[in-house]
Amino acid sequence: MTFTFDKEYSRYWETVVQTMVDGLMIVDPDGIIISINNAFAQMTGYRPDELPGQSCEVLGCDTCFASRARGEGKHCELFKEEKVRHRKCVLRRKDGRPLHVLKNAAVLKDQDGLVVGGVETLSDCTELVAHERVIASLRQELSIEDSFQGLIGRSMAMQKVFDLIRSAAQSEAPVVIYGESGTGKELVAAAIHHLGSRSRGPFIKVNCAALNEFLLESELFGHVKGAFTGADRTRVGRFEAAHHGDIFQDEIGDLPLGIQVKLLRVLQEKEIEKVGDHRPISVDVRVLSATNHDLQRLMEEKRFRDDLYYRIGVIPIFLPPLRERREDIPLLLDTFINRIKLKTQKPIRDLDKNALELLSNYEWPGNVRELINVIEYAFVLCPGEKILPSHLPATITAKTPPLARGARKQRVPQTKTGEGERKRTVQALTEAGGNKSEAARILGISRVTLWKRLKEYNIQVGKEIRG
Repeated sequence: MTFTFDKEYSRYWETVVQTMVDGLMIVDPDGIIISINNAFAQMTGYRPDELPGQSCEVLGCDTCFASRARGEGKHCELFKEEKVRHRKCVLRRKDGRPLHVLKNAAVLKDQDGLVVGGVETLSDCTELVAHERVIASLRQELSIEDSFQGLIGRSMAMQKVFDLIRSAAQSEAPVVIYGESGTGKELVAAAIHHLGSRSRGPFIKVNCAALNEFLLESELFGHVKGAFTGADRTRVGRFEAAHHGDIFQDEIGDLPLGIQVKLLRVLQEKEIEKVGDHRPISVDVRVLSATNHDLQRLMEEKRFRDDLYYRIGVIPIFLPPLRERREDIPLLLDTFINRIKLKTQKPIRDLDKNALELLSNYEWPGNVRELINVIEYAFVLCPGEKILPSHLPATITAKTPPLARGARKQRVPQTKTGEGERKRTVQALTEAGGNKSEAARILGISRVTLWKRLKEYNIQVGKEIRG
């Protein structure tokens, strides 16, 4: 009866050991592997019957070799200290790849107290180590000497922008950020928020060009239940949600005149009214705005109110286009190559000299956003360690003359560059086979901006573009 019980008990423990998630290994005092469980075999890549009978040195544990190098004996401190607790170490899989594990171990003794072997349990933490390395790399990216709150540049133009951001962050006055599409206007607004006294409050964003006037009014100020068909509940607007914080209004140059009047009241009286309600709601919000339009020209055309212009534009910040700070291009390229390499795990290290020359001389109508898209495109095509000209989009490698040196800088960046912009838009659409989303990605602009260009230049996709 006792024999049967012991036999069943042994089978029970064998089942427990073989179903463990952690790897388990038993060695004798000489380090010869006696037994392993299934998890240990899977972790190391060996068959369950390959390791028993071999020395544990076949696993190449880095802590064991370190102990040996210090003259501390043949094996790790398990047989010296009689235990190992929460020790990180690296083993070598059968195929040679490293296996990061967290080890716990203890010696096995007989009834007389003599050491007869050791048992080790190992938890695979390879993925955790990989994540830690990514985090360390990202921290290094964030601490780049020439970066500021996510904005990257060492040029004098960008240093002046950084100084102005610091000053604007200490004020409660409204800020308007001018810049071409893709220059980083949203990053500037976020930097002002994070550095300012309202950083603990919300940072609410809204794109003024994405909605029609009626929907935009509801989005900004909210509505009450029953205010219109489909309003089955009361909704909080963006201004109310931004109470005690900042609201970022992108593409404010596209704000309808009717909404401009109501926005002016918010700035003057610090109050809003929900759609369908007459009761005022007090809000404490600082307004940060951005546009790629010339607001003064819009005022002359009666498309933007003068009084609103002077309300939102107390502190203007002008972001230079990338073509006017070309000395930042190599830094930006290095930064984004390293950043995308972390995401894709591809072994790409840098750019070929000819590819770098092409990118340095390109006009960059889509600015930094277009540059990021170009690097992502190159990562898809590049099979090796170096990005070549053949891995760049056709818009970069086309024989187009670079921007004339000493070209007059515009104080307010413009997006309407006449026939040149129309030609680039058609070229991008052709390359994308008529796909508007892909064409916008190539140009480094939003679909809304692309749609405006199609309308402005009367580009008929069906007629002019061949898929």
